[in-house]
Amino acid sequence: MRKYKIDKTWLLALLVAFMFLVGGCDESSHAQAAIRHRTTTATATATATPTATLTATSTATATATATPTATSTPIPVVVSSNPPSTGCGGQGVPLNWKITVTFNQPMISSTINTTTFTVENMTTLVSIAGTVSYDATNYIGIFTPTSLLLPSTTYKVTIKSGLSGVESVAGGFLASDFVFEFKTGAGSNTTKPTVISTNPAAGPPPTTGVATNQKITATFSQQMDSTTITGLTFTLTGPGLTPVAGTVTYSTIGTTATFTPSSDLAASTLFTATITTEARDLAENSLAADFTWTFTTGLGPDGSAPTITLTTPASGASSVSTNASINATFSKAMDPATLSPVTFTLYDNTASTPIDGKITYDATNWMVTFTPTGPASPPLTATDSFTATITTGAKDLEGNALAAGSKPNPWSFTTGSSASLSPIDLGAVTGFEIFAEAAITNTGTNVINGDMGLTPDNYSSITGFPPGIVNGNIYVDGDSEAVAGLASLNAAYLVAAGLPGATIIAENLGTPPLTLPPGLYTSAATTFDISGGNLTLDAQGDQNAVWIFQMPSTATGLTLTTPSCDVKLVNGAQAANVFWWTPGSVTIGGSCEMVGNILAGTSISFASTGATLDGRALAGAGGPNELTGAVTIAGTLGGAIGIPRGCNQ
Repeated sequence: MRKYKIDKTWLLALLVAFMFLVGGCDESSHAQAAIRHRTTTATATATATPTATLTATSTATATATATPTATSTPIPVVVSSNPPSTGCGGQGVPLNWKITVTFNQPMISSTINTTTFTVENMTTLVSIAGTVSYDATNYIGIFTPTSLLLPSTTYKVTIKSGLSGVESVAGGFLASDFVFEFKTGAGSNTTKPTVISTNPAAGPPPTTGVATNQKITATFSQQMDSTTITGLTFTLTGPGLTPVAGTVTYSTIGTTATFTPSSDLAASTLFTATITTEARDLAENSLAADFTWTFTTGLGPDGSAPTITLTTPASGASSVSTNASINATFSKAMDPATLSPVTFTLYDNTASTPIDGKITYDATNWMVTFTPTGPASPPLTATDSFTATITTGAKDLEGNALAAGSKPNPWSFTTGSSASLSPIDLGAVTGFEIFAEAAITNTGTNVINGDMGLTPDNYSSITGFPPGIVNGNIYVDGDSEAVAGLASLNAAYLVAAGLPGATIIAENLGTPPLTLPPGLYTSAATTFDISGGNLTLDAQGDQNAVWIFQMPSTATGLTLTTPSCDVKLVNGAQAANVFWWTPGSVTIGGSCEMVGNILAGTSISFASTGATLDGRALAGAGGPNELTGAVTIAGTLGGAIGIPRGCNQ
């Protein structure tokens, strides 16, 4: 009788395979219980084939192929919020504003509710009542307060994480609670939104040679209600009245609506794009009129890839401010829906951790900005090394992925020990386009896109409306909104006056024509003039760059005199981040183009026809002396006065 003997080597292999199987199953069960966002398809393909081939030669082949494969579910990320989690858009929020958060992937609508999406009054520490809805097309959660928000009040928004929080369709959960705060202004927003730019450009003349594979975009003056941006409110026709099939989306990063044709457009054809008055902002204000523009396609599609042409900070930069934003300018227009904290990241090389941030996109300058939002203030650690990266997930309007260019990507920089200049918080006066203490006088059919306030005087001291038009509210003495606005203006005035360390420059900012980087400026004469040449404010690729001009003269602090008396913004400069302070007066001459927030003690005058202001005229602010505070528009303006771009994203 033949005897079989089991080899010790085979026995040991079999034991190891068995232990591997047990260990793999145990790890899988723990992963499922503790981290539900990981879909552990633990294919314990433990083909532990202990084929104990017991032959007379006793060769035991123990093939222990234990391959547990874990497929990770992408964790959802909040890519933007409104009001913004940081920046000037988080101050002076209208009382009738909806609160939104945008995710980077489809979410289960039933998990986005009043339990997982809360808004808390930080004075009473009580969550406010409201309804929560979900826009499945754009992955946007919307909180609509049941009643108006309270003026000059800080609110905290929380999007809950974990197994009881918001959940993606793929089964993922936020890695941690998404929390941000905002502060309300004095009143509601009744200003109608406008379309401020389009791609292809609206003209005149109409744009020609448009690529047949390009998406069509329109950027608004303020955040829109995404549920009102649909195929019914944003249409494309051509040739003639023939409708073009396509899908419509809205990106909160850049306040941009996008029409994506279902197939390439016909070559050498005239098309007409229309956005109707059914498109509304987050305060339910609709466009004043349908917005229509035309363009003509070229001979075919555009397959050229976008590249990065400028980064700020530059690769290898040192002594970068600890509150700096990180910016990249592209070679062509980008699809804002592809720009997010997923495709644009910042990494702390020393701590080996990613940095949270807010993404914005300037559709006019093709510039994307990453603004760190970490819990620390300032958000970047001093004397530390950071690396920024924009992935190939960033694409242009033709669908071409980002390619390598002349600028390094990723790129690294090192912070210094201090923060740079921050915007002045205008608080409750943020929503006011014109504010005065003594009088507001208008001549002609000028348009004011924003609220107008006057206190301690009343309606009898406001003249010229009509024929002037106010696309907003008018608040006067006795209105709580006007009282709160004046208090915030006084506070902002004193902050601007008290900032130390101003750089002394020439009194005339236009002769010779001057280009200024961000900074705090004054002159030995305590006044500024712009005449004989234009002043250019160069952000050097930083959308969050700030300029503050101090003019301590109690007489005439600032005068713009035609000809060549414009203030120009380049390389990402934002009108919202320019401030002019004087206890005296400001005079803007005919045909002069002014930008920024004017904080004047005695008066602001638009002296004659053709002057423009992309900013705010705020006259009669605090100080040791009693101030008059009047705003006078003496002629027909060159365009509507409107809330400066930059605080509405």
